[in-house]
Amino acid sequence: MAEFELIDAIARRVRRRRDVAVGIGDDAALLNPPPGYQLAITQDTLNESVHFRSGDDPEAIGCKAAAVNLSDLAAMAAEPAWCTLSLALPDADRPWLDAFLDGFTGLLAEHDVALVGGDTTRGPCSISVTLLGLVPEGQGLRRDAGKVGDDLWVTGSLGDAAAGLAGMGSGDQANYLRGRLLRPQPRIAAGLALRRHARACIDVSDGLLADLGHVLRASGVGAELWLSALPASPALQACTEREQRWQLQCAGGDDYELLFSAAPVDRVAIERLVQASGTPVARIGRLVDTPGCLISDPDGQRWQPSDLGYQHFQTT
Repeated sequence: MAEFELIDAIARRVRRRRDVAVGIGDDAALLNPPPGYQLAITQDTLNESVHFRSGDDPEAIGCKAAAVNLSDLAAMAAEPAWCTLSLALPDADRPWLDAFLDGFTGLLAEHDVALVGGDTTRGPCSISVTLLGLVPEGQGLRRDAGKVGDDLWVTGSLGDAAAGLAGMGSGDQANYLRGRLLRPQPRIAAGLALRRHARACIDVSDGLLADLGHVLRASGVGAELWLSALPASPALQACTEREQRWQLQCAGGDDYELLFSAAPVDRVAIERLVQASGTPVARIGRLVDTPGCLISDPDGQRWQPSDLGYQHFQTT
C-alpha cells in the first residue's frame, strides 16, 4: 500500500460519534465536549522489541495498544470518547494492518471510542495512541487524594501477565496467563463506578509496588500491604509457590488493574458497586502516616521483594 491507501484503510474502520465535528481527513480534529465536563487525556507508545515481538499476533498488539490507554482513563474515572493513532511501520503490510485494526478498533468500539486522526510513517514498528475521555467536573480520580486511614483496594487479580511473559504454566493455564498479557481488559466500568467513593487511584502497569509508590509520594502517606490478601487467579496459584507468586504480584507489571484507596466507611458500597460492574475487588492494605510501604506475609513477618517493578531506563 501507498501511504494514502494505508490512511484510507484505517479511516474505513472509524467509529462515528455525534460529538465529532471533523475527524480523519483534515489538518486537525474538531470535537464538541459537553458542558460541565473535563477532558482526560492520556498517551502511550508501544515499540517492537520492548512491548511486543515482531512475530506476535498483530490483532493482540492492536488490542493491547487500545487497552493500555483505556486503562489510564479508567484510573481517572473518565468515560472514553476519542483517540488518535500514530503508526510507524517498516512496510505497508495490508494483512498485518487489517489484523492490527481488528484488535485496535474492536476494543475501542466496545467503549464507543471514535478514531479522529493521527499519523502514518515508515520506520521501526511503533504504535502511539492518544486517548481522550470525559469526566464530570471535579469527579476525576487522582493519585494525590489518598488519606491516612484509607483502605487500599485492587480490582481483578495480580501477577498473571508477568507469569505469561515468563512462559509459566502449561496447557489451559499457560493460555490464560498469556492471554492476560496480550489482551488486558481495561476496567472502565469499575472506574466509573468508583467516581463518588474512591479517593486516590492508579492503574497497575509497572507493578503493584511501583505504582503504589506513585500514590504514596503524591498523597504524602505510607502504606501497609498484606500479601495474604493479594488476589491470585487459579492459573497463577497452580503454577507458582507463594514466594514466587508474591514477587510476580508485587513487581511483575502489565496487569492493568485499578489500585485505589477509599475511606473504611465506604467498604460495603465499593464491594457492591464494583462487583456490579462485573469486576472482582479485594482489600489489600491501608494507608498510614509512616513513610514507605510495610509488606507483611501471612505470618505477620516483614517481606522484601527482590525488585520493585519495571523501569524503562533502569541501569544494571
